[in-house]
Amino acid sequence: MLRRSILKIVLIFCLLWSLFPANSFALGGQQPAIGEIAPEFSLPSNSEDGQISLSDYRGKWVVVYFYPKDFTSGCTLEAKRFQQDLVKYQQRNTQILGISADDLESHTKFCDSEGLKFPLLADLGGKVSKQYGSWMGLFSLRHTYLIDPQGILKEIFLGVQPAVHSKEVLARLDELQSKNS
Repeated sequence: MLRRSILKIVLIFCLLWSLFPANSFALGGQQPAIGEIAPEFSLPSNSEDGQISLSDYRGKWVVVYFYPKDFTSGCTLEAKRFQQDLVKYQQRNTQILGISADDLESHTKFCDSEGLKFPLLADLGGKVSKQYGSWMGLFSLRHTYLIDPQGILKEIFLGVQPAVHSKEVLARLDELQSKNS
């Protein structure tokens, strides 16, 4: 019964979230600055690596996307779009990392259910989400951060629309990579 109540609250939250841009809420906190080194983190992951740190990906571009909850409609759509475009990201030397406050068991079931082949990280308590200004009490906000191979934050996406977000990130990644070549 408690689980159903929590799920209903999450679904209502996600519905409201889809109606209002993420940056219209003040609870997210301070965003890290573009052009500065992205905040370092190390979190448990559902991948075979077990624990993943941002610094593990020096030399690659990294898409760090925060999302509220596994198995909710918007979060599932966003994850599926990233998965559909995964080969394009790999061709651009880019790693995708999804972060939410869900535990590893939930992440594993979510990846298995949706065929996700990129790591999901468990930010229980929201410590990393808070570092990135992407926390709303019990959930991560739907924010995405694009980090270059030197660990510099290059772009922040707020008010993400799950259906088109992966394409937006790819387009911005192409712009940034063409400037560096």
